[in-house]
Amino acid sequence: MIFGFIADLPAHASLLLVLCLVAVCIFEAINGFHDTANAVATVIYTNTLKPTFAVVWSGFWNFLGVLLGGIAVAMGVVKLIPLNDLILQPLGENISLVLAILFASISWNLGTWYYGIPCSSSHTLIGSLLGAGFAFWSVHEGAGPNWGKAGEIGLSLLVSPLFGFSMAILLMYVLRLTVQKRKAIFNEPKPDKAPPGWIRAILVTTCTLVSFFHGSNDGQKGVGLILVVLMAFMPLHYAMNPNTPASEFKNAARKIEWHLNSIQNTDYADHLRALSNQAGRVAIALDSMKADNKQQLFAVRKNIQSLVKNLETDLKIGLIPKAKTAEIKHELKTLRTFYEFAPLWAIVLISLCLGIGTMIGWKRIVVTIGEKIGKTHLSYAQGASAELCAAATIGVSTAFALPVSTTHVLSSGIAGTMVASGGVSNLQKKTIKNIALAWILTLPVTFFLSAILFYFLRVIL
Repeated sequence: MIFGFIADLPAHASLLLVLCLVAVCIFEAINGFHDTANAVATVIYTNTLKPTFAVVWSGFWNFLGVLLGGIAVAMGVVKLIPLNDLILQPLGENISLVLAILFASISWNLGTWYYGIPCSSSHTLIGSLLGAGFAFWSVHEGAGPNWGKAGEIGLSLLVSPLFGFSMAILLMYVLRLTVQKRKAIFNEPKPDKAPPGWIRAILVTTCTLVSFFHGSNDGQKGVGLILVVLMAFMPLHYAMNPNTPASEFKNAARKIEWHLNSIQNTDYADHLRALSNQAGRVAIALDSMKADNKQQLFAVRKNIQSLVKNLETDLKIGLIPKAKTAEIKHELKTLRTFYEFAPLWAIVLISLCLGIGTMIGWKRIVVTIGEKIGKTHLSYAQGASAELCAAATIGVSTAFALPVSTTHVLSSGIAGTMVASGGVSNLQKKTIKNIALAWILTLPVTFFLSAILFYFLRVIL
């Protein structure tokens, strides 16, 4: 389907689109170097699974995670930049923004991987999106980056490693109190010797959980990147969900209009009547909309987004009676898919890139996780505890549509288990310093790098 759309673009734009899609694939492969490598670190390091089987196993569960995890996190990434303003600009401006985001993300991720530093692909991508979005806004004004959403994501990125660290310490103490008879779980792995069967089962399970939840969270960031690229190059094809007829969205708007009109005897009757009228106008606009009319299509898109946002706010603060809540939520879900969707091929492509990246570059990060965070080598209990905490943290974050860093959650979990086993003195200060330095520098460096790249590229393009 994508190749048919490419044929509609000028030759130079088609080449740049292919370049951008390849760059997204490279970013996701590097994400595999960093983040998916964390998922297989413990099973490889403890000789639970052979490296080849481990990365294939992890890749399969990453694939399922991306496929079944929805697109809420992907849309959270997309919402960081002023997409509605972007798609109305000349193609050269859009290409400049997309390339700035991709080049900044890839260069920082590749550099930190080369030195074996577990760096956050989430921080990298978010810093690049905000930097390029800010530079774009400084030239074209408009809405600018979504600083509110950035604040939510920033808080999630800050809290999640602290949560993983604390929970890992607690879980290690619980294990020491409850698994006293099976002390083998607290031993370091022996070279070229697999652990007992029951320990292997635990470690494979935790690796599977981290891989699945990594796909459902981190994998969606690549899907979000592809959506930004597609909207920048082919807004007429991707501003509206092509898999759902406009009549279905119109019917949803009409049902919302009817439900709001039927609400009587409330202090907010005038407010709800105004929302009902807004839903009616959306239905009329959808009925008369021509998908090949750029201005009309984007006007309908913005009106639907406004209606959805207003209704979600009213539902949240309780202005809509409970008797109508379920029906309106159902129709809102349909309306939201007008602009929140992802092509299946994009999800499959990102899943494959994650798996391939893990197979190529897993070793540097595995060694750092297994040997360089603590002064003692990683034990079976430490690996299982850290991965279980990481899986829980990532899973909860995905449920709230918040991107988190698998790298920082897992490495902080490993640090927590080392502290639980030997105190703070059990940590290798140099490695912790490098990880912390990358954590502090990633956002500002990628922000300024992507902004400078945008200014440079728009002069060329």
